[in-house]
Amino acid sequence: MKTEKEYKDLTVKEFTKAAEIYETDHAGIYEMCKDDYPYIEEELEKIQYHDLLDCGCGTGPMISLLYEKDRTKHYVGLDLTPKMIEVAKAKNLKGVDWVVGDCENLPFNDESFDVIICTNSFHHYPNPQNFFDSVKRVLRPGGRLVLQDYTAPKPILWLMNHTEMPLANLAGHGDVKAYSLDQMRVFCNRSRLKIEKLEAAKKFRMHLIAKK
Repeated sequence: MKTEKEYKDLTVKEFTKAAEIYETDHAGIYEMCKDDYPYIEEELEKIQYHDLLDCGCGTGPMISLLYEKDRTKHYVGLDLTPKMIEVAKAKNLKGVDWVVGDCENLPFNDESFDVIICTNSFHHYPNPQNFFDSVKRVLRPGGRLVLQDYTAPKPILWLMNHTEMPLANLAGHGDVKAYSLDQMRVFCNRSRLKIEKLEAAKKFRMHLIAKK
């Protein structure tokens, strides 16, 4: 079992290498992330918001899509990997803020955002409850978390966490753990976020909407 620092160092190392190709047609395993953007967009269309935070934003593909549709909103992208933020900043999206920081300890004031999105990043967090507690703090009353990540039936989840992810670590990836829907309920309950939607979807995806 790796330490918190070892996992985060692995993640930074992995995504420093991936930053230049992350949004190209040669992104390898990261290309599958594109399949999840429509889900996030669809959920956001149901929510009234102005200030949006993208946790684990990478080079900003999700924010770029949202920005093209509506430039009146305030978007903030947060990522642990400086190179990812460097590439995102080079897009020169006017009014968008890009921040290097830790999603388990969000570097923002209380009640700063109407909505927080997190796509394919959560399984990299060694202290998942810290993330939920931090989300609760920086969301405004009535604000929502829209999270998409991996889940699976329990036998497959066990294999993912005890076989696939340790092998991924050996290959230089910073994956930590995938969670069951029951575990996600516990995280939300402990941080006093109200679950509005929690479901397993196709391709071992999990969809969560939680409200402050």
